[in-house]
Amino acid sequence: MMKSLLCTGFESTVGMSRRGFLNSFGMGLGGIALGSLLQPGALLGAPTGRGVMGGPHFAPKAKRIIYLFQSGGPSQLDLFDPKPTLVEKHGTELPEAIRRGQRLTAMSGNQASLPLVGSPFKFAPRGQSGVEISDMLPHISGIADDLCLIRSMHTEAINHGPGVTHMQTGSQFPGRPSIGAWLNYGLGRENDNLPSFVVMVTKGKGGQPLVSRLWGSGFLPSENQGLRFRSGANPVLHLQNPDGIGRDSRRLMLDRLGELHELQLESNPDAEIESRIAQYEMAFRMQTSIPEVTDLSGEPEHVLREYGDDVKKPGTFAANCLQARRLAERGVRFIQLYHPGWDQHGGLPGGLRTQARETDQPSAALVRDLKQRGMLDDTLVIWGGEFGRTNYCQGTLGKDNFGRDHHGRCYSLWMAGGGTKGGTVVGQTDDYGYNVVEDGVHVHDFHATLLHLLGIDHERLTFKYQGRYFRLTDVHGHVVKGALA
Repeated sequence: MMKSLLCTGFESTVGMSRRGFLNSFGMGLGGIALGSLLQPGALLGAPTGRGVMGGPHFAPKAKRIIYLFQSGGPSQLDLFDPKPTLVEKHGTELPEAIRRGQRLTAMSGNQASLPLVGSPFKFAPRGQSGVEISDMLPHISGIADDLCLIRSMHTEAINHGPGVTHMQTGSQFPGRPSIGAWLNYGLGRENDNLPSFVVMVTKGKGGQPLVSRLWGSGFLPSENQGLRFRSGANPVLHLQNPDGIGRDSRRLMLDRLGELHELQLESNPDAEIESRIAQYEMAFRMQTSIPEVTDLSGEPEHVLREYGDDVKKPGTFAANCLQARRLAERGVRFIQLYHPGWDQHGGLPGGLRTQARETDQPSAALVRDLKQRGMLDDTLVIWGGEFGRTNYCQGTLGKDNFGRDHHGRCYSLWMAGGGTKGGTVVGQTDDYGYNVVEDGVHVHDFHATLLHLLGIDHERLTFKYQGRYFRLTDVHGHVVKGALA
């Protein structure tokens, strides 16, 4: 690939390195930012932080993404991918002709028997489109005509850590930038008073650990990492001033600190120094903006009812969904919600009912809310996990109880809005729900499609690190044309 096609902060399209640019032009972006911020209102409320791309590669369909990540691996066979064959052959052995010697996890690989499990839940065509969705999701069923349902997702990951990391960074191995970090790096911020990348995790849920590297910046400048919001009075840690320190004192301290950083930049124009300046200043501005955006008390009662009773409980998935809409309204580009608890190796019928109760209504309410406000057309909403579940039972198959193991060979995920084609199904799995048989969508294809909807050519948003150019899709990925409106 020609160097001129690359969007990178280290080697520009005109052949001058970023370090050389900073050396030639003095204190660099950090100094410029400080100079502006020392003039109250100079940048506030105006589009800022254009990113290294300077704008999209082509006209985008979506301006922002709300990613409702269902951590643990929701069972596609009980929610989105009906398999009458499994119901007919319930309790019989998984045919070797279907398994084809493919590896199993250590949790079920040593089982003497792999009995097939038909879903106990009913499926029916929904909306005018007739997309089949489980009766466990009555609210999501109500927005079927807005959904682009991908039934042919697949991944090489077989365990949670690599699987979640793969979905969020494009690699099973830690250390790569997350999706939101890539977007912030490439496109920058729309609102100078709020971060471009916000993360929320449902409070009080067990399951696999969700660690900060999942929303980290990897080898990109640290200012691109996600900011986690927590429930309660202080959603951002260490944002408030200590006792006895007022806003004026904080401003004076930052001014003096900025002067010291400017001196350091003159002798060492380092991108991380610029990042540090930007983060200090953002924290100062967020002392005002964060309390406003996280205060749900002004939301009308009819809106709260749409999201369900849990919306009034801080930290619930419902409250986080409503918070996500408020952040989207204010120009936050990538909003990541994590809802753990989908890892049902046993007790799946009861566990699935709990997860559906917590997520079904708020997920649908978010889509409807965005649509009612005229925001769904340019907001991409995503719902899905790191992989799916097996068609066979892990452990003992009981009369009314069973579990399913991890399954990356095929799983389901849906998108709504943001330039996707509503009321459609992409891809197909076999009659046993074990393998993809039509229009497979790999994780890299999924990422390429997200970037495309945001006006980004996934092969051109790159960063040179340790001698090679990296991108979210690594050296893979194709845009899923069937998902586009």
